[in-house]
Amino acid sequence: MKFKSAAFLEMKWIGILCILFAFAGPARAQTTWILKQSTLTYHVTHPLHHAAGVSHAARGKGICNGGKCTFLVAVPVDSFKSGDTNRDLHMLQITRGAQYPMVVVRGKLPENELKNGTLHADFQIQFAGQTASFKQVPFQVKRQANDVQLNGTIPATLTDFKIPAPELLFVPIRNQIPVTVQMTWQEQK
Repeated sequence: MKFKSAAFLEMKWIGILCILFAFAGPARAQTTWILKQSTLTYHVTHPLHHAAGVSHAARGKGICNGGKCTFLVAVPVDSFKSGDTNRDLHMLQITRGAQYPMVVVRGKLPENELKNGTLHADFQIQFAGQTASFKQVPFQVKRQANDVQLNGTIPATLTDFKIPAPELLFVPIRNQIPVTVQMTWQEQK
């Protein structure tokens, strides 16, 4: 008698699991994205001139699962080059680049926005020992086969990261330091 009731209970649990799996739908595979190439450019403006620093050294990874994607991008602070070594050294001093050598970006977005058009990303940037949050920043998306190109501008400011404004002839630069982003991500299979 015990044998029949144990078999009955086992069959009952198998039946319940089958019903749960049927209603759960097909399992969604995880998608992994690797940052293939990037150009990040910060822009600073002073009444007497405009300067920009460019880096191609960003590395990143993204994982999409269950309709949501999380991304991590890191770039060395000292990889930004403006064409003026004195300016680059001063930028490293002002941003405490020796103490905080990496800019780290963590972001989230819906997976269905990784298609041609505009996506809106939420992310946090760790820079100069501070963390700033940005919401619904628009990026243009161009998808080709297994690659996704993103282009946009992060509306960063010096005050976001508690960086004192550098001065030239006793006049500080503007607070706005927008960062132009051009990235190509490749889907890994």
